[in-house]
Amino acid sequence: MITGKNIIGFAAAATGTDTLRAYDPVSNATLPEMFATATTEEVNQAVEKATTAFKTYRHTSPEQRAVFLEAIATEILAIGDPLLERTVTESGLPLARITGERMRTVNQLRLFAAVLREGSWVEAIIDPAQPERTPLPRADIRKMLVPLGPVLVFPASNFPLAFSTAGGDTASALAAGNPVIVKAHESHLGTNELVATAIQKAAQSCGMPDGVFSSLNGAGALLGQQLVKHPGIKAIGFTGSFKAGTAIFDAVNQRAEPIPVYAEMGSINPVLLLPGKLEASAQQTAQQYAQSITLGTGQFCTNPGLLIALAGNATEQFAVALQKEMAAINAGTMLNPGICYHYYENREQLSRRKGVQTLYAGPKEKDATKGSPALYRVEAKDFIASEELQQEVFGPASLLVVCNDDAELSKLLLHLHGQLTGTVMASATDLLTYADAVEILCQKVGRVILNNVPTGVEPGYAMHHGGPFPATTDIRSTSVGASAIVRFARPLCFQDWPQQLLPDALKDENPLGIWRKIDGQLTKDTVSR
Repeated sequence: MITGKNIIGFAAAATGTDTLRAYDPVSNATLPEMFATATTEEVNQAVEKATTAFKTYRHTSPEQRAVFLEAIATEILAIGDPLLERTVTESGLPLARITGERMRTVNQLRLFAAVLREGSWVEAIIDPAQPERTPLPRADIRKMLVPLGPVLVFPASNFPLAFSTAGGDTASALAAGNPVIVKAHESHLGTNELVATAIQKAAQSCGMPDGVFSSLNGAGALLGQQLVKHPGIKAIGFTGSFKAGTAIFDAVNQRAEPIPVYAEMGSINPVLLLPGKLEASAQQTAQQYAQSITLGTGQFCTNPGLLIALAGNATEQFAVALQKEMAAINAGTMLNPGICYHYYENREQLSRRKGVQTLYAGPKEKDATKGSPALYRVEAKDFIASEELQQEVFGPASLLVVCNDDAELSKLLLHLHGQLTGTVMASATDLLTYADAVEILCQKVGRVILNNVPTGVEPGYAMHHGGPFPATTDIRSTSVGASAIVRFARPLCFQDWPQQLLPDALKDENPLGIWRKIDGQLTKDTVSR
């Protein structure tokens, strides 16, 4: 089922001589299939096809695109066990996790199909003409969101299905009416081809234009920069490291025409451990957070990498309990040798920073591509003095920061960089006593959680998975949930246009039956004349 070719619209191509091979992190072996690196000609062909497809695809109806997304979901499920087996092999993640992630991928596609049918995401706004208004008449003005053009998607290493070829970025971009080109992740080349072929089949069966979807293989920086700089690309979705994300962002801003970059670049996801909560349940909280820190070998963008507490007996009890809990957890397989290498390098650098104390560091199992848990501690004054302590250690490690008093706690929170999540572990009294600290934390994050762990992001209508820089490049955007669709659209205003030439969402009779704002009021009514 795996050919090693690039998917370019409805065709497949492998005209170049350079190749890549995937890797099995469990057996530490290179997989046999050879994947052809996309040539410059193939890159141009994919973008040209996407540009041509956009002329047709942007005018497809919401129902047509909804059916297309549902067909992709059906085709992914139809692959069956071979997809699960290949994804497990390439990621080192357990079968149960991948089985669940496949369903999440399918449900995301179905979610955006539902978003399309409901229709209000286009934000249709109508100010009907008022020719009799004095002293000046008002023109007929109507506005809605329209698609941007071909979207480039960079998949994530830690979610080979749900944040990958047919993941949230691709699903939301297709839903908005944009063709998509995926730069296949080098760790998931076989998985990518299986899913890309499923999308290709769905596009053909649904009568979508050739070029609505393509997938290209290639070395990260080389192919990525080539695509990022291509003038035919009109927006970018990225999930990965801060280094790679900022390189993409910088390259885009050097283009003659800068374009939107929606990059999720990591986060240390601070957890505010307040005294009342720790006094009541230090042991239970330690157990809860040991599991969260090491879940998936710590390879989640919402991994709680920073624990913040006030000095006191309860904090000391928590630190001892957490140390014991983490020491009892075995090393787990990491996604690839590069991630494993950098995990041990980064935690070693963390341990050498001024004032940092190692509470527990499991044995290094780099040669086995396994990451062992680690826990460190530092005083707030040393954390504030060192910007390097805010760098993400991607893996099963966390840093406990202890503040001497409320003033130091507030100072530390103000010092934090932007984050995807922030968590407050608190009693009812804590929430009142430390209301100012909680408010500061809310200004630093995209999602704030009470008395739970940040690991686990529920795709739905209310979810926001984003945050202030450097967590993302756009504080307003989310990469998970129904609102992700608006990243790949722009406002377009129509003034004094005849009814027959307006998009359906803006026509007087409201043929789509969607919610619209008419003269400032939300309604499904038609426009009165």
